[in-house]
Amino acid sequence: MRAVEFQEYGGPEVLRLVTAETPEPGPGQVSVDVAYAGVNFADLKARADGYRVPALPYVPGVEVSGRVRALGAGVTDLAVGQEVVALTQGGAYAEVVAAEATTVFPVPAGLDLRTAATLPAVLPTAYALVHTVGRLQPGESVLVQGAAGGIGTAVGQLARAAGAGAVYGVVSSAAKAAHAKRHGYDEVFVGAFREPVREATGGRGVDLVLDPVGGDTLRSGLASLAVFGRLVSFGNASGAEPWTVGQAELAPLGASVAGFSILTLAAGAPDTLRRLSRQAFAKAADGTVALPVTAEFALADAAEAHRLMGGRSSTGKLLLRVAD
Repeated sequence: MRAVEFQEYGGPEVLRLVTAETPEPGPGQVSVDVAYAGVNFADLKARADGYRVPALPYVPGVEVSGRVRALGAGVTDLAVGQEVVALTQGGAYAEVVAAEATTVFPVPAGLDLRTAATLPAVLPTAYALVHTVGRLQPGESVLVQGAAGGIGTAVGQLARAAGAGAVYGVVSSAAKAAHAKRHGYDEVFVGAFREPVREATGGRGVDLVLDPVGGDTLRSGLASLAVFGRLVSFGNASGAEPWTVGQAELAPLGASVAGFSILTLAAGAPDTLRRLSRQAFAKAADGTVALPVTAEFALADAAEAHRLMGGRSSTGKLLLRVAD
């Protein structure tokens, strides 16, 4: 089969199209003939920094849509040829990928394989940030870093549907701000946001901050919270050193901080992931959330997809087209 792998860490140029051995599903696993693979920032971190890479060479990618190729022992609730989406621990940039059956789901009704490929990692993450971990209540305000990315695009729509009083976003360009405003955001700040947030909220701050960046951005988000506000960290795109926060920072406002990782949840609590994913996918099936595919690349052009995302000019969701 064809796959894209890297044998050393570095820029997009280290990605190579290779011929690899086709994986067979082990007990409790499913192999999938991949139609589309999602491109996520986690893939860029894997390629550049070894994020979640157990060994080299490595085939990146954590989400696909396609059709079930084969079932491993003990898998009874899926069928060969069935259209599915899958969240994987890697290996998605390939014509065939093996995944734990607990992270493979039938394509939601009414969605084609291209649209479905936007769902497995992004939508459950966005749903958890708004509802499960973030616990956004009607009338509350939320501030979202990376508002024009795949997760940010979904969060804006979910927060609006949940009855948020105000949905604020932070992006790096005016073009991204325009994208975010089309997907649920009331106001979008370009670059620095700490003072603009205070001004927009009359000095109160926001009830919920969602941060995939870390470092100084996370600390500014913490400073943007209202009394009893909540911050959820779900990434460290900045590459900053691990941060700590304690009573001195939290006690004055009664603030709280939480973390979330969809891949960690999949590995450690698959039953919880399944419940979360079903709830999230229902929001796509009923039209509450639409995740626009803003760029599509052939599998052989995965490096170009990484250059686009790494250049911070992309919006929405990027896909690799694997099947002809």
